[in-house]
Amino acid sequence: MLSRVADSIYWLNRYVERAENVARFIDVNLTLLLDAPTGEAQQWKPLILTTGDLSLFQERYGEATAENVIQFLTFDREYPNSIASCLFAARENARSIREIISSEMWERVNAFYFMVKEAAQSHTVPEWSNFFAEVKLASHLFAGVMNATMTHNEGWHFGQIGRLLERADKTARILDVKYYILLPSAKDVGTTLDQLQWIALLKSASAYEMYRKWGRHRIAPTAVAEFLILNREFPRSIQFCLLQAEQSLHQITGTPIGTWQNPAERALGRSRSELEYITIEEIVNIGLHEFLDRIQHQINDVGDKIFTTFVAVDPV
Repeated sequence: MLSRVADSIYWLNRYVERAENVARFIDVNLTLLLDAPTGEAQQWKPLILTTGDLSLFQERYGEATAENVIQFLTFDREYPNSIASCLFAARENARSIREIISSEMWERVNAFYFMVKEAAQSHTVPEWSNFFAEVKLASHLFAGVMNATMTHNEGWHFGQIGRLLERADKTARILDVKYYILLPSAKDVGTTLDQLQWIALLKSASAYEMYRKWGRHRIAPTAVAEFLILNREFPRSIQFCLLQAEQSLHQITGTPIGTWQNPAERALGRSRSELEYITIEEIVNIGLHEFLDRIQHQINDVGDKIFTTFVAVDPV
């Protein structure tokens, strides 16, 4: 497979997944505001902190109001990680490899892109919850169409790796922000507000119902962290994403799992193996923020190693 094609499929899936995750963050915050106690201040700044782009937002918008944050994260084409920018980049990647992907995949990306573009150009304010539900559904439809209509060859596996690394990164980010930033003060720990925010975090990862079915009836912070970091079966947990991404990587290279022959396999294998043997108690002792920050850096490093291993051209 051409490295250009592999890179485009990888980023096509990362951008679609990123758009979905941004929609999740905003939609859950909107729902949380409806459930929050009367008089509770709206908290929009943590959503910008989740993206890591606070300085850019403050430079362009200043105050983190609901209107400014939603505009920045949803429709701002000058912000490269907004939903609109992600869909534009996804469509351009899909356009460059139309001869590789299925026609159904191209149609889904096109429909997704124009749905967001029309909402951005509309002069009426959308019903936000319905709009973000449509974004999430469009992402799921694209993933389902890709699984059903594209040959599960090297290209499909590169797409899987892109989607799973993006998902693991966003799960780590939202958990990190909740644990250290979102709660207004220590006195609120264990209160109704605290409970609502942990429930909102689970819902942002579509994990609330599965967490309950996991046998945990109480919303305990350490149990939520364990579920979202270490569960091997829930498809949005960090460990599940890295396990599946590693399997796809080894399908591409043909190297047996448990061994490595290139920097990408080594970086991903190290991150995955650490999660397999660590406990939530050890994570808490390390410090949840410090651990999640390290995981995010490791995921970024895996992405860099995939680029240098499969895409970058060595100078002659």
